[in-house]
Amino acid sequence: MYRIPSARIGLASAGAFALTVGLAVVTGPAAHASADRSHGDDSCRLESSTLTATASVNQELTGQFADYGDTAGAWTGGDSTFSLPLQGGELGWFFSDTFLGEVNPDGSRPQDSLFVNNSIVVQSRQGLRTVTGGTAEQPDAVAPTGVANTWYWIGDPADGRGKTIQIPLLQFEKTGTGSFDFRWTANRLATLDSRTLRLIEVTDLPSERGINWGSWTLQEGRTTYIYGIEDVAGVRTAFVARTTDGDGLKGAWTFWDGSRWSASEADAAPVAENVANEFSVEKFRDGYLMVTHDTSELFSTRVVAKVGCSPTDMFTGDTELFRTPETGAAGTYGDADVFTYNSHSHPELTRGSRLLVTYNVNTFDNVGDVYDDASIYRPRFMDVRLTVTR
Repeated sequence: MYRIPSARIGLASAGAFALTVGLAVVTGPAAHASADRSHGDDSCRLESSTLTATASVNQELTGQFADYGDTAGAWTGGDSTFSLPLQGGELGWFFSDTFLGEVNPDGSRPQDSLFVNNSIVVQSRQGLRTVTGGTAEQPDAVAPTGVANTWYWIGDPADGRGKTIQIPLLQFEKTGTGSFDFRWTANRLATLDSRTLRLIEVTDLPSERGINWGSWTLQEGRTTYIYGIEDVAGVRTAFVARTTDGDGLKGAWTFWDGSRWSASEADAAPVAENVANEFSVEKFRDGYLMVTHDTSELFSTRVVAKVGCSPTDMFTGDTELFRTPETGAAGTYGDADVFTYNSHSHPELTRGSRLLVTYNVNTFDNVGDVYDDASIYRPRFMDVRLTVTR
């Protein structure tokens, strides 16, 4: 049964919104907090600069995924939309809840469409292809739990040792009969063979604090930074951990406590506020850029950038990159149930000051809308150009 991913909704407003194609949006200099001293200087020019954003729809990827979803008889929609370069120049797009099968000529999705909790769409020069677990006759998640009424939603994948891919997983379980009767129970790690994309094993990740680790991973040399969120009464706060032994998420974790690295997850201190369940952090100029849905207001359509001077800095500032046009009764679908969430960038596709940013679209009507119109439950692709001035 399809479940709305409410635990990952990065959301925001049913109020006024418009897609800011070609519209410049400016923010003032960002505030700055303590940096990771392992990166040297605790200041950067980026923190005192003004960012201006201009956004437009990436027509190539939008068209490619729409055509593939409508005609391939494979992937027809999904969310999360993380990406990772694969062997042979291919690019993997990693999805959580995924619909499979056909799309009807009128754009609707058959009621008996297959559904799995995670999948991969591989992009190559030959086009797109869908990777799932199970068999051709009975597809399953790439990383299934094997236990009834439990499932994994994915986090941002990373490269592992020995030609492997590491995917942080959020484990959920059903708690009742309603669509929203479920809860997070643990963090896990899936290891895949990077050539076949087949599951090798699932192991445990730190879960004692209740932080959902895997919102983003940032790999710099032998160091892997792992970001996660804690949701307290609807307020989402970001934290960061790291490993330093070149073994990715399988390494020995330490947690940033605001001034140093601690072996205790309980010491983890916030590095950003009002973030979505999924976001991105990438090196940008002489600092770091965080892209996220603004969650300071309910159902906000704002996609914003925050800046910091290191991976552990307190990311601040809210440069509006664009607003998503789909949300609410006044949106492009004219449907009060439709919302957008979990925007982030794709660093491997960043070109200078041009970012590729994706976000997800969904609906609270998970027995009607997602079947009536297959285009709702698909990622959106945006080109964002940033100008930095002092």
